[in-house]
Amino acid sequence: MSSVIQQGGSTTGKIPREKGLDQTLALLREGYEFISNRCELFQSDIFETRLMGEKVICMSGEEAARIFYNPRLFQRKGAAPKRVQKTLFGESAIQTMDGAAHEHRKQLFMSLMVPERISMLKDLTQQYFAIAGSEWEGKKEVILFDEMQKILCKAACKWAGVPLNEAEVGKRADDFGKMVDAFGAVGPRHWQGRRARNRAEKWIRKVIEYFRSGKIQAPEGTALHAMATYRDTEGKPLSVQMAAVELINILRPIVAIATYFTFCALALYEFPESREQIVSGNEEDLYMFVQEVRRYYPFGPFLGARVCSGFQWNGVPFKKGQLVLLDVYGTNHDPRLWDDPFLFWPERFRNWRGGLFDLVPQGGGDFHTGHRCAGELVTIEVMKTGLSFLTKQLEYNVPDTQNVSVSLTRMPTLPESRFIIDQVKLKT
Repeated sequence: MSSVIQQGGSTTGKIPREKGLDQTLALLREGYEFISNRCELFQSDIFETRLMGEKVICMSGEEAARIFYNPRLFQRKGAAPKRVQKTLFGESAIQTMDGAAHEHRKQLFMSLMVPERISMLKDLTQQYFAIAGSEWEGKKEVILFDEMQKILCKAACKWAGVPLNEAEVGKRADDFGKMVDAFGAVGPRHWQGRRARNRAEKWIRKVIEYFRSGKIQAPEGTALHAMATYRDTEGKPLSVQMAAVELINILRPIVAIATYFTFCALALYEFPESREQIVSGNEEDLYMFVQEVRRYYPFGPFLGARVCSGFQWNGVPFKKGQLVLLDVYGTNHDPRLWDDPFLFWPERFRNWRGGLFDLVPQGGGDFHTGHRCAGELVTIEVMKTGLSFLTKQLEYNVPDTQNVSVSLTRMPTLPESRFIIDQVKLKT
């Protein structure tokens, strides 16, 4: 599909429109494949449907991602439903901002993603992995996802300068996990996520207040120090509530890397030939495997934005205020971008020179000014650290009695068993 953008105008292009009053239930039934199923049905990268009573344009592919991340055309304000803000992001957080205010706030996050800080987080993760590994040796079985959340919660809080008592680790890690698990959920999972966010915000508000009053200290360069002392474009500090929300937006995504770690372990189990390559390989082999895990396994199903200025793309009108969803899962499995997209093949990333809009598990576009996840580089480096530990420092068995299937209808998803290992031994 060619990329032609026109501002304004009234030309009406032909866009496939899904029949029926509303497709919300179909979205819940089909999950990650909802958009790509219809793109295949309509033989189109773009179609119109109705979700939660609202007309929505859905689109997929590299060119669609390029349009979606054009700040002149799309804004995030009003795109994230309140139910998502009240669980995953926090209300009025950076994910809902646009323009100069967003760029200024984004620099706050990017200031924490410098090499020395990333290296520090990797070292902390490695330390907590080693401690956990010795504890796992005495256990009958280990539920890897749950343990990963606790490891990453400890590493994230230590790295961010947030005090965390050992007795609270499980509770805090579980709350961060419930916030993520509430995405795409209705009923009990959603309400668990809301209660988890309320508990986390209450905790972190107190941390911010203690720091500002001098009751606790945090070195310059830590996330706690950065959020508590930040000044916006008008020179005003964040409110205690807003500082807490944004500090959680540092901690929660680090804990969420537990999902990718679990998929790494699943890939090692499902594709054992890759394990041998990592054990005998180098840093590039770790990188290729991690990138293929991020591409191959389901993480985020789609992302939303609203049209901020009316335009036409390939003759299709996008009206101001219209909600548009970008198919993340489908773009990461687009056969025009990836040979054999449903084949797990880390070698595809050897000497990979991809652009900003093809591999989009954590968004696309520019890190510094756009809405691509500020923590993507952290994710990759921390995943490499965990993968190295699993393959080079740990011996374990994967019981074949568990269910490791991954449902594409559950959003977000995990192996059904959360991946169980046993007979754990640290390599000497």
